[in-house]
Amino acid sequence: MADYVIEMLNITKEFPGIKANDDVTLQLRRGEIHALLGENGAGKSTLMSVLFGLYQPEAGKILKDGQEVKIRNPNDATALHIGMVHQHFKLVECFTVLDNIILGAEPMSGPVVDRALARKKVVELSERYGLHIDPDAKIEDISVGMQQRVEILKMLYRENEILIFDEPTAVLTPQEIDELMDIMRGFKAEGKSILFITHKLAEIKAVADRCSVLRKGKYMGTVDVADTSVEKMSQLMVGRDVQLVAQKKECKPGDVVLEVEGITVASRVHKNNAVKDVSFNVRQGEIVCLAGIEGNGQTEFVYALTGLVKPVSGKVTMLGNDITKAKIRDRSKMGMSHIPEDRHKHGLVLDYSLEQNLVLQRYWEKEFQTAGFIKNGAVRDYANKLIKQYDVRSGQGPITTARSMSGGNQQKAIVAREIDKEPELLVAVQPTRGLDVGAIEYIHAQLIAQRDAGKAVLLVSLELDEVMNLSDRILVMYEGEIVGEFDPKTTDVQTLGLYMAGAKRM
Repeated sequence: MADYVIEMLNITKEFPGIKANDDVTLQLRRGEIHALLGENGAGKSTLMSVLFGLYQPEAGKILKDGQEVKIRNPNDATALHIGMVHQHFKLVECFTVLDNIILGAEPMSGPVVDRALARKKVVELSERYGLHIDPDAKIEDISVGMQQRVEILKMLYRENEILIFDEPTAVLTPQEIDELMDIMRGFKAEGKSILFITHKLAEIKAVADRCSVLRKGKYMGTVDVADTSVEKMSQLMVGRDVQLVAQKKECKPGDVVLEVEGITVASRVHKNNAVKDVSFNVRQGEIVCLAGIEGNGQTEFVYALTGLVKPVSGKVTMLGNDITKAKIRDRSKMGMSHIPEDRHKHGLVLDYSLEQNLVLQRYWEKEFQTAGFIKNGAVRDYANKLIKQYDVRSGQGPITTARSMSGGNQQKAIVAREIDKEPELLVAVQPTRGLDVGAIEYIHAQLIAQRDAGKAVLLVSLELDEVMNLSDRILVMYEGEIVGEFDPKTTDVQTLGLYMAGAKRM
């Protein structure tokens, strides 16, 4: 029996203009949770995509149980009992949960899919691993956390023994993260081997046995997690010491920039309203955080605030102007910036170049067009400035297609575009989702700089550390209502958690 269930030896993978993996070696022991740590664009997802057969390496070899194997596509990986939960889920939104799980591996009874047998197996797996899904729900109607459970069940249904999780907690609430950690520990206890890509050092400390670090495509080493400090791992990852707690001066709020009065928003999923009679304000020079577990109305509220949906009732005023029915572009011109929750659906045009995405909110301005014709040189210069300033990494610089960039670098591009507009109101929804500690440090500094420059910042976050670190005021939303308002200096994470879970109300 080999010591290692999987060995990736001297793997090199290149794309136009970039060497994503440069002579990388990774060895996974049987029955261990092995974390893969690295900055955005360090090559972690690429390496796992090579193991799952999505990419073919230019050099190197893969061994399974000591024997060299060729993994030409995901079907080969599945045959070797290797499964992968991707950072951006591979689900068919208009299909049911059950249809997504069995897709491509349907049990047949003659020429017909045996749905009863499939349902029985899926429900048994769901109960056994505590995943509790509704097999008849459509993907488009369930939360992101539930969608991830569907992806995990896809792996279990195919009887995979080597499980790859690519940034599995980037889209989860704190409670869902705890549940996922328990699920992973259960898999380990059963003898399954897990490769776990993450930026979150606390999660590595919580579940991983060993951690391999990549930096700019190169292998920096493997450490035993129990014997290595968080500071040491972050230093290995980014090559310098990182400030893990944001530094900020005392808050000095000015005039009211955003006034929300009695906003009610319909639910997309059920007959009840998702947001019920919400009122609050945000002033110049303060960061107000809307905290809550996902699915409690924050998404619908932000849609109404930014013009993506119309509220049922209520009024939104910005800088004294009623913008309740204003168009999205008009809100943008008035000084509202929006870092959206879903970077693919509302943040980027994935098949446009990076430079085109960076001027999406400004291409009509004189700086970028004359008589209706885009000034390509001006766009290129502007894009290069933001790429350098925000360290957005991409294979071909400004002409890189947004779709081909890593999730973290896509996020950095959106943050760069929205902050550089110098907005009066910045609505930042999960602004550091999927970012590494170095990038989080930078984005937090940018948000604080906006606040210190007298701008109003509305932060919507599930990360309790981020909420406590950045906020001047915290509003907790539960089942579409504001149930508490807190000063982060006089409250704690446990109290916030009770309000977020609905156990307490003010």
